[in-house]
Amino acid sequence: MSSAFEVNAAPPTNAGQIIRGVVGAAVAAVALNTAVVLLSLAAGVSSDFSPLHPATYIVLTVAGVLAGAAGWAAVRRWSRRPATVLRWLVPAVVAVSLTPDVVLLITDAQPHTSVAGVAALMTMHVVTAAVAVPFFARTLPLPSAIATATEEEEAAAES
Repeated sequence: MSSAFEVNAAPPTNAGQIIRGVVGAAVAAVALNTAVVLLSLAAGVSSDFSPLHPATYIVLTVAGVLAGAAGWAAVRRWSRRPATVLRWLVPAVVAVSLTPDVVLLITDAQPHTSVAGVAALMTMHVVTAAVAVPFFARTLPLPSAIATATEEEEAAAES
């Protein structure tokens, strides 16, 4: 039965699936962002640059994954063409997320800011999105992806 607010019949998912997917995305993103931090420190970025401290980047990475999951779920639920929307929305959000990094570099508001340090932050934004999107696609599949997979399975069963 559809409600008056239902725009898109997104495939059902259970809470456990969603939690595992979001936690998996967060853990993977934190692990890879830690690698980015360690490489940047080895390359000479100051260890005093506080955005690269674990207490800062771990919290922000997890927040980014949670915000991304919420956005993905909202688009999945309310968009008539979620794949099309996400195809332009994800890169646009990543691009906008780089704005504070650029401002940080231009204003030098943070002690020990360097081009390499800001480049590391920007890389971490891209890494978080690159890790999270496949997790979201698997955990919160889009209706067209489900339809295509079902059609392929039916065609394979017929042959």
